[in-house]
Amino acid sequence: MTRPTTTTSQGATGLTRSTGENHRWWVLAVIGLAQLMVVLDATIVNIALPSAQTDLGFSNGNRQWVVTAYALAFGSLLLLGGRIADLVGRKRIFLIGLVGFSVASALGGAAPSFEVLVIARALQGAFGALLAPAALSLLTTTFSDPSERGKAFGIYGAIAGTGGAFGLLLGGLLTEYLNWRWCLFVNLILAAIAFVGAVRLLHAGAPEDPPKLDIPGTVLVSLGLFGLVYGFSNAESHSWSSVGTWGFLVAGVVLLIAFVWWQSRTEHPVLPLRVVLDRNRGASFLAMFIAGAGMFGVFLFLTYYLQQSLSYSPVMTGVAFLPMIAMVIFASVTATNALVPRLGAKPIVPVGMLLGALGMAWLTRLDLHSTYGANILPPLLVMGIGMGLIFAPAMSLGTAGVASHDAGVASATVNTSQQVGGSIGTALLNTLATSAATAYLVGKQASPANQAQAQLHSYSTAYWWSAAFFVFGMVVCGLIYPAGKPVIHPTEEGGGTAPSVHM
Repeated sequence: MTRPTTTTSQGATGLTRSTGENHRWWVLAVIGLAQLMVVLDATIVNIALPSAQTDLGFSNGNRQWVVTAYALAFGSLLLLGGRIADLVGRKRIFLIGLVGFSVASALGGAAPSFEVLVIARALQGAFGALLAPAALSLLTTTFSDPSERGKAFGIYGAIAGTGGAFGLLLGGLLTEYLNWRWCLFVNLILAAIAFVGAVRLLHAGAPEDPPKLDIPGTVLVSLGLFGLVYGFSNAESHSWSSVGTWGFLVAGVVLLIAFVWWQSRTEHPVLPLRVVLDRNRGASFLAMFIAGAGMFGVFLFLTYYLQQSLSYSPVMTGVAFLPMIAMVIFASVTATNALVPRLGAKPIVPVGMLLGALGMAWLTRLDLHSTYGANILPPLLVMGIGMGLIFAPAMSLGTAGVASHDAGVASATVNTSQQVGGSIGTALLNTLATSAATAYLVGKQASPANQAQAQLHSYSTAYWWSAAFFVFGMVVCGLIYPAGKPVIHPTEEGGGTAPSVHM
């Protein structure tokens, strides 16, 4: 039987003194809505890009920056955002993130020029980097009971896994029936609802034993992540031999190595190595990174295929992903409530990776005459089950057992892993797909038929590489996750701890 939560400390819980166990599920709804807003914004603009490009008149070479500006700011600032949440207070940062994100969305929706739109997207990413780790750390500290935690993270993992697909559906509806600007304005509605709920339900107290901010570590990790994401993004429009590509990649790697060295020596690290070196958490961070890199092959290239090869409308493209969303939700809840508590993560997450690989390999068989029911739906269902088996357990175990003052940075590391993985995967797969299409047309006449086949070849190349990512993830997670049921004890270093998690 679960006892009501009445603790007033924000380090232990995100609830007010008078909020009982029933209200925890309303807290989950508020947190889930905020997370959905952040996740779907990574894809909702994709479908709106052609309309925005026509309206604002920017070039094909510049349009990638509407997506990349968000990813750069979000991915490079997440760890800083998580530490600020631990330092200042999670409710306060959650509310600041909501307000800032909505203001940036309004600026982007009203953008009179390409430059203003890119600035707005970067601001969205920056405030999203405050909002996302604060949301997940609030969830971590609110749900401490093992059975409740499993249900909560099953739902939260489903949101994280389906937010991108939901963004495609919502983006299609708004673009087709209103206009592309509503893909940004819609955040004002979502943020307003979440803000009211947060003000009423979350506790405003100061965090217990707040950590000190590690300025050198923050600078190193932020610049390192920026270098990696920018370098891979730059590879889409420049060759790998370009200094703007390999130079940023090398600088990013060097800075991240320096960051790890500094974290092992500084007294107040921004990412304590104790958070990462736990086998369950370390494997979960890797799982989120690899799955983020691989799954964007579904959203990005299948979207292109449905619209350009099969002439689907934006709305029908979004609807096509709904069965996958249903499978992610089903598998997420099943994994965290039934499978992982009995079997542990070691068999479950690798099986999810294997299903991801099989789904991607299946998609390579698509051609210009494929039908939805026979050729597209089956691999989407397989992918949905696989993603559900990965995301929910990884999010739960990636934040389990950390000290209360480390909850924000552990949550940020989960989000960073998924976001940076997705950003790198998108850029890398785009580059490989473009190179494959170019190679296919060598020696061939540039006829519409050959162009269409070149596009199919580029999509297939991306799917095969995504499948390879998932196979690699299956092996790595199978080796790192410990066998048996998770028995996670809180970190004892540095003060108060979050409750133990025995799943």
